[in-house]
Parts: sequence; C-alpha cells; structure tokens
Amino acid sequence: MGERELERLLSQRHKDVTMFEYEGRTVPCIILDEARFDEIIRTVGGRPVSVETNLNILQDGLGHVFVRITMAFSQVQMEETVLLYANEHYDFFEALKETSLMALSSPHSSYGSTNVFMIQMPKRERTENALETIKKGLGR
Repeated sequence: MGERELERLLSQRHKDVTMFEYEGRTVPCIILDEARFDEIIRTVGGRPVSVETNLNILQDGLGHVFVRITMAFSQVQMEETVLLYANEHYDFFEALKETSLMALSSPHSSYGSTNVFMIQMPKRERTENALETIKKGLGR
C-alpha cells in the first residue's frame, strides 16, 4: 500500500463506532447516519432477514490495517459496507471476537437499549481468525 493508497483509505474510514453492555457482554456497535439507519430499519423491519457479514482485511505490512465490513441483508437486496481502521478501533474487533455480535445504530439512539439492530456473526472462527490477522498486521 503506497502513501496515496493509505491516504485514500484513511479519508474513507468510518470513525463512528462505540461499544455497549448487553447481557453482561461488550457489544461493538457501528453508528450509521440517521437517514441510512432508518432506511435499513424500514426495509428489514418485520421481515425474517439474515445478514451475511464479511470482514475483508487490508494491510500494508507496515502496521496499517483496515477492515472492510460488508453486510448483505437477505430477502431485501440491501447491502451496507463500512471501512474501519483497525489501528484506531482494535477494541471493536476484540469485542467482536468475544461476543460474535455486532450492532448497528444511529447517532440519536440509546446504545444497548433502543434503536439497535443486532447482527449475530455466523461462525465464531471467522471473528477469531480475523482478530489474529489484525494482530499480526498491527505487529501485536
């Protein structure tokens, strides 16, 4: 990854993440803008929907690690992609590995209690492997 590519990825990264406690576990949460979150909730609300979640890890061998999270919502032909800079949000991926849960929310929600869309990761091994790859990329 060259300097220009690094700058491009840094400019595209999603910065709004948080974590909250849910049933005694720390759940990582991606905060989407209000309009996009509302669109997702309106589209999937009341439908049996599954979310295929892929973690695509990009690294440069110099300690910069990005994770492109793609969420494909079944039955509604909707997809959401978020690019996180693992250097800034390593704890997000640690929590994801521990819980195999990820949440989506809006900036005006009460995280962990209202207006939260929870996603169960299908295979715990995938989050464990992703965290190991991130660790190696960060040199931890």
